[in-house]
Amino acid sequence: MNETHLGRRDETRFDVDGIRFRRALGTDTDLAALVRLRDAAARWMLARGVTGQWRPGELGAEHFRRVAEEGEVWLAEAGGRVVGAWELWWEDEDAWGPRPPVAGYVHRLMVDRDVAAPGAGRLLLGAAERRVAEAGREFVRLDCLAGNARLTAYYVDAGYRVVGRKDGKPQPGGAPKSFALLEKELRG
Repeated sequence: MNETHLGRRDETRFDVDGIRFRRALGTDTDLAALVRLRDAAARWMLARGVTGQWRPGELGAEHFRRVAEEGEVWLAEAGGRVVGAWELWWEDEDAWGPRPPVAGYVHRLMVDRDVAAPGAGRLLLGAAERRVAEAGREFVRLDCLAGNARLTAYYVDAGYRVVGRKDGKPQPGGAPKSFALLEKELRG
């Protein structure tokens, strides 16, 4: 998750379709927003029968502070409110093993379903892809719980392809899990 492979290190904010994207600063306000988003997303999944992926209270401010210091955490804002976020890593050996620096790895894509417009998740994913492309990387990679067919289909519909599976991937705050590995080639 270090910045040594990044292209434009000064890229800290941009706007797309009325949503402002900015790097999280590691402030108490940003960290509280990230924890709130993560917990709300976990509750939303559980209410729809998606178990085994995220649990409320599983990740706290220290997790997001560490990622903001070592990698990138992006917030999406509209109308003065945080409507979503994602983590962007520049390596992910736990899931993908040692790889050459040709990809960015998206983690914890989250949308505030109470305030975000329909399609916001796809917009956030597109913004993450843009950031990876601007850093000069050729691929965007991500993983999702192996048994979550609906989420896997969402990413496939967004242009990703399943390229493998990782069993026993360590989890922050929990037991290891199995994940589908997905990849999208960035063109131009």
